[in-house]
Amino acid sequence: MGNGSHRARPDLGTVAAVLAAVLMPVALAMIFFYVPNDVDQGYSQRIFYFHVPIALTTYALFGWGAVNAARYLLSGKRELDLKSYVPMHLGVIFGSLTLITGAVWAKASWGVWWYWGSTQLNTFLIIFLFYCAYFMLRFSVEDGDRRATYSAVYALLGVGLIPVSVLAVRVSQELIHPITFDENGANMDGSMFATFLVSAAAMLTLAIAMYCVEMRGKRLDERVRRIRRLAEAAR
Repeated sequence: MGNGSHRARPDLGTVAAVLAAVLMPVALAMIFFYVPNDVDQGYSQRIFYFHVPIALTTYALFGWGAVNAARYLLSGKRELDLKSYVPMHLGVIFGSLTLITGAVWAKASWGVWWYWGSTQLNTFLIIFLFYCAYFMLRFSVEDGDRRATYSAVYALLGVGLIPVSVLAVRVSQELIHPITFDENGANMDGSMFATFLVSAAAMLTLAIAMYCVEMRGKRLDERVRRIRRLAEAAR
């Protein structure tokens, strides 16, 4: 009897979760035991390897949400509305972590939890509050095509703020927000750059795993609600 069975390929969420589980402890080990202290900021600069990867992941989530929002407006497929909503939700979570780690870094470097003179901090706060308002808009409209359309347009308007935030780092050129990349490449030594890359990969794979898990949960919730509606209609 021949072996006609085929092994199921692991889905994206499983692969991302495994990679995150491997990369996260590696990143922590590199941050605390491998990378040298920064010349200017010393040991406290290690929060850079948390703060910047989390911020980049936040931008990636908001960007992915905007891409799916544009796809929804072009096609009208409701599945794309869900694929736009979930990254926005996760983006706000990672955005909260960005603000928290940024505040800790500011306290270590400037002696204050928040510095209103920082262009980068204030720009990111505006983006964060903008996307928090996304949920106020979304859940103030009854579920349906109108809610999906309003949410998609709002998501597309917000993504234009991301390049402004990135540009603010280069314009301000503050010590706490050093220029990581310039025209000559990575603006750090090899060990620091390797640690940064591993940390960024760990955060991105964690976000992908969380995205897949939440998508599964939302789809299951929609199926349950659909079954309930059919059961109520059959009574």
